[in-house]
Amino acid sequence: MYKLLEADHHSKNPDLLKEELEDLEFQVFRMQDNLKEIAKKSKVLGVDQANDEKLVIVYTPEDDQSCKIMLCDCETSYKGSWDFSIQATYADESTIHIGDIKGPANKGYGTICMDYLKELAIEQNIPKITGDIAERDWDHVDRLVHFYEKNDFYVKVNDEDKSGEIIWVSNL
Repeated sequence: MYKLLEADHHSKNPDLLKEELEDLEFQVFRMQDNLKEIAKKSKVLGVDQANDEKLVIVYTPEDDQSCKIMLCDCETSYKGSWDFSIQATYADESTIHIGDIKGPANKGYGTICMDYLKELAIEQNIPKITGDIAERDWDHVDRLVHFYEKNDFYVKVNDEDKSGEIIWVSNL
């Protein structure tokens, strides 16, 4: 079912296997509680697994103006706020525009949320996702370019004025 269970259990010592199983059990119990709380105010899109093999819940608020994709980890109790978020809006009937991405880097959360955003766009027959790279992002622009290109976006960067744009077009 999950990567944790797919590992070659013959090469791990019994204590490590026991610890991993206990961690997974804890995450599943936490996931059940978090799902109940998140579902009260948001639409749950799915459960996924981050880079560190930890379970996460992906959800979106039920609202027609915004197109936010949020993520909550299953190691901590959900207290009404997300651990990662792609904040986007419907620019028009054919475009979702990403305004900001917030949360920790290098955990796989961005790719998970981006996959759900693209899936949402396809389900709603919205062929484009766009966004801007702003001057405030310039201290980590290389990481952003890598992230967007890895997620099948066309990236255009202007080093002179420290700006850029991204675009993803679905294969509808």
